[in-house]
Amino acid sequence: MDPKYQRVKLNDGHFIPILGFGTYAPEEVPKSEALEVTQLAIEVGFRHIDCAHLYQNERQVGQAIRSKIADGTVKREDIFYTSKLWSTFLQPELVRPALEKSLKNVQLDYVDLYIIHFPLALKPGEELFPKDENGKIMYDSVDLCRTWEALETCKDAGLAKSIGVSNFNHKQLEKILNKPGLKYKPVCNQVECHPYLNQNKLLEFCKSHDIVLVAYGALGSQRLKNWVNPNYPILLEDPVLCAIAKKHKQTPALVALRYQIQRGVVVLAKSYNRKRIKENMQVLDFELTPEDMKAIDGLNSNIRYYDLVFLADHPDYPFSEEY
Repeated sequence: MDPKYQRVKLNDGHFIPILGFGTYAPEEVPKSEALEVTQLAIEVGFRHIDCAHLYQNERQVGQAIRSKIADGTVKREDIFYTSKLWSTFLQPELVRPALEKSLKNVQLDYVDLYIIHFPLALKPGEELFPKDENGKIMYDSVDLCRTWEALETCKDAGLAKSIGVSNFNHKQLEKILNKPGLKYKPVCNQVECHPYLNQNKLLEFCKSHDIVLVAYGALGSQRLKNWVNPNYPILLEDPVLCAIAKKHKQTPALVALRYQIQRGVVVLAKSYNRKRIKENMQVLDFELTPEDMKAIDGLNSNIRYYDLVFLADHPDYPFSEEY
């Protein structure tokens, strides 16, 4: 493995590569694309692959990983594969079957990391977003501490090497950390994080509990319909980011990714563009100065692209808290 490709030690002793490849694509992108871009990502050096049941492409992503193992590019232990437990499977008895289904789709014996995708429960069933006859999303209620215990069981069974959470605010994290009889702490909290939403307070909270912050949406957003607030400024057109990029002869995207790495944040680079997938690996080849970092810190304006406002009336909606 490239010596520049640092890994971060998790609180359970496993290691996570600091740079990951995000595999989510909007519905209009054919699923076969996921196979090709994941293969390319592994070829150019990505070793951390981030996927989820929600993305509906685990078969293709798994096929890509297995083909790169078969042709000798990597061994299974070189790859760090993440999957996520979707909100319709948060009832404790549904957790292991959901993970087993993901494993069957990717055709791997274990995932390196299994995380709760979102801290709010939706009505169990096959639909990702179950709706009633009026088109309203149907909620469920669950004690996330019980869900967490089911994840601990999956770790003990060897189905997941590490377990963590995603989109949790600090109060929701605290609930798990303070759970009586806690066996394993979450190793990470994967959240939207970029210069316009730098998550400083949540990052400090996580660091104080030896929890790694993993950044998604690190390049702002791809204006995904339904998911993203369309009125927000485009991060990669920010003048400060562009000026720093020009100074280092890098792209604004690489500066935004490098910013996270230098804060000790594990960062996901999501792209289905072949040229940019290759380019994103260059984030390991340059360094930002303390002045650059300070200037980028100054861009924080609490702009959340993925606010999932259609779930905002759920009692467990995580983004009403300051952090």
